[in-house]
Amino acid sequence: MEQRLSLVTLGVSNLERSTAFYEGLGWKRAFRTAQGVAFFQLGGIGLSLYPLDDLAADSGTAPEKLLPWRGIALAHNVRKREQVDQIVADWVRLGGTIAKDPAEIFWGGYIAYVTDPDGHLWEIAWNPGFPLDADGNLTIPD
Repeated sequence: MEQRLSLVTLGVSNLERSTAFYEGLGWKRAFRTAQGVAFFQLGGIGLSLYPLDDLAADSGTAPEKLLPWRGIALAHNVRKREQVDQIVADWVRLGGTIAKDPAEIFWGGYIAYVTDPDGHLWEIAWNPGFPLDADGNLTIPD
């Protein structure tokens, strides 16, 4: 198996609301002709928003088993410290929730945790040790 992630799918309770939320962040929807799902190109990976009941059916899992938090957070790293505060403000304005206010962190960065309207946890982080290239790709040092 190649060492890469291709697509992250988030099970959502209301596809239209969730799509509007991510578009409100300035993200451009891709493959708009797809029905019953919304796709966003995120650099070299994709994000899909898929109704929770459909995700449960596809995976052969009861919907209630998909709901408990499984200890996962998605991360969006930024180039400048002050971008964390702006993104968190946008997130809340669009209907998201702050899980942890922006703060300095012990490893030298500045982070916040937010949730989208379905409770998916995202870290918004400025990490001077993980630089982003011109295309926004993260580099983890050796």
